[in-house]
Amino acid sequence: MTDAAAAVLRALDGRGWSIAAAESLTGGRVTATLVDVPGASAHVRGGIVAYATDIKATQLGVDPDLLAERGPVDADVAVQMAKGVRRALQADVGVATTGVAGPDPQDGKPVGTVHIAVVTPDEVVSSSLELSGTRDEIRTRTVQSVLELALTVVGGIRHP
Repeated sequence: MTDAAAAVLRALDGRGWSIAAAESLTGGRVTATLVDVPGASAHVRGGIVAYATDIKATQLGVDPDLLAERGPVDADVAVQMAKGVRRALQADVGVATTGVAGPDPQDGKPVGTVHIAVVTPDEVVSSSLELSGTRDEIRTRTVQSVLELALTVVGGIRHP
């Protein structure tokens, strides 16, 4: 995963951009993976671990009505989290993760349901994933997925 993080940081460097992460199910792993790369401080602003639903609203500005209607595991929530962390930490790029890592379903959403988002000054991109495996495997694959999405968006890499 450090290779993906290094690639994201190189892409950010090429644009002169910074990044911040809003994390729920990943619990800080995205930020930790980014800062594992030497020189990350040039681009990483920080992260907000918004594990509890109310923190998504109070710290990231996620619409409380959206949270009440759909719950925290939702693609629009991920987008609002990414926008919120971008604003809160004054970053050019916001990335977000929300989902169910298990062992039990949450709010009617099965284990492995994951939503990720990347927001830049130019673009808003989200992706919904259905992952399988252990709790740790789901969290690890979520980190990898959001870093790959960030690289796609920031680095301008588009796959057919």
